[in-house]
Amino acid sequence: MEKKDFYFDLPEELIAQTPVEPRTASRLLVLDKKTGKTEHTVFNNIKNYLKAGDVLVLNDTKVLPARIFGTRTDSGAIIEFVLLKRLNDTDWECIVRPGKKARENHEFKFSDELSGKIIKVKDDGNRIISFTFKGEFYAILDKVGKMPLPPYITAELKDQNRYQTVYAKYLGSAAAPTAGLHFTKELLKELENMGVIITYVTLHVGLGTFRPVKTDNILEHKMHTEHYNIPKEAAEIINKAKKEKRRIICVGTTSCRTVESAADENGFVKEGAADTGIFIYPGYKFKCLDCLITNFHLPESTLIMLVSALSTRENILKAYKEAIDLKYRFFSFGDAMFIK
Repeated sequence: MEKKDFYFDLPEELIAQTPVEPRTASRLLVLDKKTGKTEHTVFNNIKNYLKAGDVLVLNDTKVLPARIFGTRTDSGAIIEFVLLKRLNDTDWECIVRPGKKARENHEFKFSDELSGKIIKVKDDGNRIISFTFKGEFYAILDKVGKMPLPPYITAELKDQNRYQTVYAKYLGSAAAPTAGLHFTKELLKELENMGVIITYVTLHVGLGTFRPVKTDNILEHKMHTEHYNIPKEAAEIINKAKKEKRRIICVGTTSCRTVESAADENGFVKEGAADTGIFIYPGYKFKCLDCLITNFHLPESTLIMLVSALSTRENILKAYKEAIDLKYRFFSFGDAMFIK
């Protein structure tokens, strides 16, 4: 199976630069995963496709304002850092731009309260930076940091909270679980009143989400790993629904990858925390998930491979072509798809 099998031509003007208001006003393409039949509506009407007893699994990770700019103390060069993973109280793995101006032992000042020194350059080009700070690190980050928007979004985000889901809870992501951006608290309450059961898992999204597949043969692609946690309550809700043959509907590919990583052959998930590097592509047999709410993904990405596994490559590419013809908005701030 080759990367080029998942290519489609996307006009640049369809890459959403800003979120729609209100959140639920985005468009929704509904795809029958077996027949390939499509319907077109708005996201607020997702309630028409859900029913009592369905379990909606959401990822409650919270995006760090992980994009910070530091001034090199010896040269005055300004370098962009994106924090990826906290290693201990002071040290973080990060990516830097431009890398040639951020070498081992270079020191940086980010604010009066925050400075840092690069202590290691990794083989993949990522850096380990050791921070020195006065006060509480995340409070400082809130002041100096910006949201680490994907590289295809070039517009300035006016409201930082629009790159957070309304149910974001646990800090740790370098990118938002964007399928969840379409929900409001009011819509979630409405779904609960209908008898839809809402539960939460946590997967901290890494920037590897945006890393392109570079190998022609997709089986040679190495996935990034991400940390997830499934609380006891969520595992019990999912497993009870599985036993009673009720639908498990994941909101976003991150929730999907979480439950599929933790599921046994019968689709029952194990509670607890672990790392996952699961790669889902056509031929994969889903164990836990039945349906998926997701956004429209990049050509040749691991995410379009994942949604193709849930339906078929042909159905997905046909639906994407329809979406392009109808001028749907694509990617993180774009419209949504319900694969049922």
